[in-house]
Amino acid sequence: MRTSEAAVALAQGRCGDPFALLGLHAEDGRWVLRSFQPGAQRVYAQADDGGEIALRRCGDDGLFVARLARPCRYTLRIVWPQGEQHTADPYAFGPLLDAADLRAFADGLHPQLGRVLGAQAMRIDSVDGVRFAVWAPNARRVSVVGDFNGWDGRRHPMRLRVEAGVWELFVPGLAPGTVYKYEVLGPHGLLPLKADPVALRCEVPPRNASVVDDTAPFAWTDAAWMEQRAWRQAVDAPLSIYELHAASWSRPDGRSLRWDELATRLLPHVRALGFTHIELLPVSAHPFGGSWGYQPLGLYAPHAPLGTPAELQAFVDTCHAQQIGVIVDWVPAHFPSDAHGLAHFDGTALYEHADPREGFHQDWNTLIYNFGRREVCAHLIGSALHWLEQFHIDGLRVDAVASMLYRDYSRRDGEWVPNHLGGRENFEAIAFLRRFNEAVHAHHPGAITIAEESTAWPGVTRAVADGGLGFSYKWNMGWMNDTLRYMARDPIHRSYAHDDLSFGLVYAFSENFILPLSHDEVVHGKRSLIGRMPGDDWQRHANLRAYYAFMWAHPGKKLLFMGGELAQEREWNHDGEIEWEALRDGAAGVERHAGVLRLVGDLNRLLRSEPALHALDAQPEGFRWVVGDDRAQSVYAFLRHGGDTAPPLLVVCNFTPVARHDYRVGVPRAGTWTELLNSDAHDYGGSGVGNGGAVRTSPHASHGQPQSLQLTLPPLATLILRAPEGHGDD
Repeated sequence: MRTSEAAVALAQGRCGDPFALLGLHAEDGRWVLRSFQPGAQRVYAQADDGGEIALRRCGDDGLFVARLARPCRYTLRIVWPQGEQHTADPYAFGPLLDAADLRAFADGLHPQLGRVLGAQAMRIDSVDGVRFAVWAPNARRVSVVGDFNGWDGRRHPMRLRVEAGVWELFVPGLAPGTVYKYEVLGPHGLLPLKADPVALRCEVPPRNASVVDDTAPFAWTDAAWMEQRAWRQAVDAPLSIYELHAASWSRPDGRSLRWDELATRLLPHVRALGFTHIELLPVSAHPFGGSWGYQPLGLYAPHAPLGTPAELQAFVDTCHAQQIGVIVDWVPAHFPSDAHGLAHFDGTALYEHADPREGFHQDWNTLIYNFGRREVCAHLIGSALHWLEQFHIDGLRVDAVASMLYRDYSRRDGEWVPNHLGGRENFEAIAFLRRFNEAVHAHHPGAITIAEESTAWPGVTRAVADGGLGFSYKWNMGWMNDTLRYMARDPIHRSYAHDDLSFGLVYAFSENFILPLSHDEVVHGKRSLIGRMPGDDWQRHANLRAYYAFMWAHPGKKLLFMGGELAQEREWNHDGEIEWEALRDGAAGVERHAGVLRLVGDLNRLLRSEPALHALDAQPEGFRWVVGDDRAQSVYAFLRHGGDTAPPLLVVCNFTPVARHDYRVGVPRAGTWTELLNSDAHDYGGSGVGNGGAVRTSPHASHGQPQSLQLTLPPLATLILRAPEGHGDD
């Protein structure tokens, strides 16, 4: 292309290879320097030796040209109508990205992709600036735009690395805090300006540009926690999770708290309640707050309204200092179709499938990632590893796994594309999930992965090497649905649904389960947890307390969504906050709400202190039914075991509002059994019916056990009793 033609292409934004023209080039035995500066009045090249050369304007399109006697290092002095600019020439720098990094990305996995693509503030050849890199293989031209160039896509077109479809450019003089987007000329024309898919920071919505982050390393103080977290999160550890939506946990003066404020207010609450972990609903950048974060676009950037990346790092560091683990929800199942996002990013179906039968989620009006494309998998897995590496996150809970595993998920006949064998399994998504789990466990030992998987897919928590998906834990959605359905029944009808509460033990040890009372159960007309409980106000609170105690005694790790700890009456509203007023002096029923709060704290402390409640959570040896068939009285009793040295616990539940006296329950050890917890205690807002803190066995065999206890079962209550020290037929 002749210089004049190239200048026209630059001026019209059609030049896909600016490095072939701009910068310093040897041509016909001479050196030619070209700089494209539309709107500039004059351009000068200042050589390192102090000399200055004026570039000649070539036409009216903004191209300036000079001939040099020899090659030299130089900077540009550009005279604009509003003043002068001194800068290195972006087109004086050679290829920027390492070939090995590009190969790793193209092959489907780069463990630090957030430090390769996106915007990286750095120094190259003693020049400070920002290196931009973005994947857009089908684009005809990509430019980086921002306030620094008047959002003019002609000013900073990028170089294409054809081996990976990645465009790159180093822009001297830019610094952290720079706001930018990409202007993409696709196969069929110019696209709306695009945010950076690998941006490390984003603007506060509704603004949607990307922001150059300060990549200076954070001064972590959590080395001891990171070394110990593997055993803190193991299947034999006490794991109790407080799930929360950070923006609506508390809203003083109607505003959301930022990370530093959450550290000050949230963490004392979590510690006082004895939870081992918090789980944050997605904190990746998302344009629509009403999605609760489940429609993210910036998978490498924290949600800006909550604070900067450094502020989130400080929050996690504080959590670890207070012995609290941090899990975040991570969403690889779908993404929104906002024009500035990933949809048709380079003018083609790049991140998504072209066929809506594969690429569009009908339930959520969102797009589906193409898991069969290696670069898409690299983008997603790179995001997961970025959260673990840069933010020291302890675990990732993967949302909507079932929608990924099945090609016909929520689709009718004819609305989905079978796999190559004619079946419904999504082999590409299965391979992706396995590779994701392998990468997490290989690069970040001790971190956990959790699947929200609502079907009976086998081996979700089985190792990949053994044919499983490789997750650490799985949410037990079946247990949650069955038990909440049971608790919503009037006690007079519970005898007809007795198996709803016990059926979970049929499969309780088939996976490493977490029992989730999550955000999904307190929205969209389902009512709050206390709102589902039948009876008058006293009975509703008693039902909830009995249910919580049953849950904490049941095999499986625990998860409770914010507000559940104080028996919040209202459904969760993401624009509101927790019903803190229920605990204020003078509030109606404050004693009962405060009692539920106290109970949750005591249950967590019991979970930590009693190995029988956690050590064998995922093994059938940790559980034994004692009374599982008393339908008429809606009574259940079971033993929990924690190994040879831990005393077993007896758990007895009475899910009717009738106190039962002299109820005989078989136990394996003779002696005095200590009543560790009674959900009907006065301290919890109950009636105080119980067993005086301890019960001694009688030598009457019962329920297949050599000894028995005659218990008083409080109404709508759960008892937890500990065996005497020593050995018996456990």
